[in-house]
Amino acid sequence: MLSLRTGAVNFFGACMIIVLVTIQLANADSPGPRSSFQNGGLTNLVPWLDTSGNLINAHDGGIIYADGKYHWYGMALRPMSVKQGGQKTTTGVVMYSSTNLYDWDYEGLVLECSTNSGSPLYGPMRFERPKIIYNNRTKTYVMWFHYVAYPGDHGTIPGSGEAGVATCSTINGPYTFRGTFRPVDDRGMVRDSTLFQDDDGCAYFIYDRDIRIPGPDFGRTLHIVKLSDDYLAPTTNYCKIGIANRREAPVMIRYNGYYFLITSAETGWTFNRANYYRATNIFGPYTDMGDACVGESVATTFNTQGTQAFSIQGKPDEFIFVCERHSQARMTDSSFVFLPVLFPTPSTLQLRYVPGWKWETWRWPDS
Repeated sequence: MLSLRTGAVNFFGACMIIVLVTIQLANADSPGPRSSFQNGGLTNLVPWLDTSGNLINAHDGGIIYADGKYHWYGMALRPMSVKQGGQKTTTGVVMYSSTNLYDWDYEGLVLECSTNSGSPLYGPMRFERPKIIYNNRTKTYVMWFHYVAYPGDHGTIPGSGEAGVATCSTINGPYTFRGTFRPVDDRGMVRDSTLFQDDDGCAYFIYDRDIRIPGPDFGRTLHIVKLSDDYLAPTTNYCKIGIANRREAPVMIRYNGYYFLITSAETGWTFNRANYYRATNIFGPYTDMGDACVGESVATTFNTQGTQAFSIQGKPDEFIFVCERHSQARMTDSSFVFLPVLFPTPSTLQLRYVPGWKWETWRWPDS
């Protein structure tokens, strides 16, 4: 009887543990309103659900304010490892909207992959690092991205490293694909990229230019290319940031008369140390300012890689740095980390890890 009673107790206890664990997992993944950014610990992969309870799947994209709401967009990844092609898409670019930056409604698919094998948008492919800006002259939303055609593998042949463009008259799509470019000249392939719109309305495509042809320009270096007035094509006005050699994941911020360019080293999907550059002119010259990160895990940029920085609506000097903690084992498990951008002096920038915070109550530089 004693062994039977002990066995029953052990069985009951085991059942209770299973129930409690199930409840904790369910609560962790259950939909509900957020009241703060929840980045978690330095190694945590924190799921972020939309208001319908589905995992947000908008990677390496950006956030833009339009029509009274923030719009978060990015490439929809596949639920598999990098080795299996999880970093590619067969869906396209998706979008969410929010009024508070915490709770996001799914807006839908805004730039769709094609099922037609003859289409340039046939998947699996990549719309990597998509960025959207609004052209006030043409009343058009313009998206640029790092385009990699089917089967979505980087290479040197045409279609394996280009700049892609799409447009729409409304923020939430559907966007029309306008084609691809290799800015500067056809020798340089396009890798990681971003868009930057300056205060005067001029727009710039910033990208990691990859040249494999032997010669003085051989290698990978960040370039900034001015776009045409309609933002639909690169111009011949550009600069090469020679000190930004083998840097990727560019994120540009303009603050207090300075251009701050935050970058990552080129180590594939392995986290590395960030580095930032500063100039008083968009075309330089740029000064190497070192690592912007302070605190723990700075050698790996807090185990993340930068994606974009945006200012809070109505507060142009309050910036949020968006980065991602990629999960190579299952790319849709990659989590989003939102950090406040700090300016310890008028001419320097700093990033510090914050597990959880609210932008409404954060002590910004001028508060």
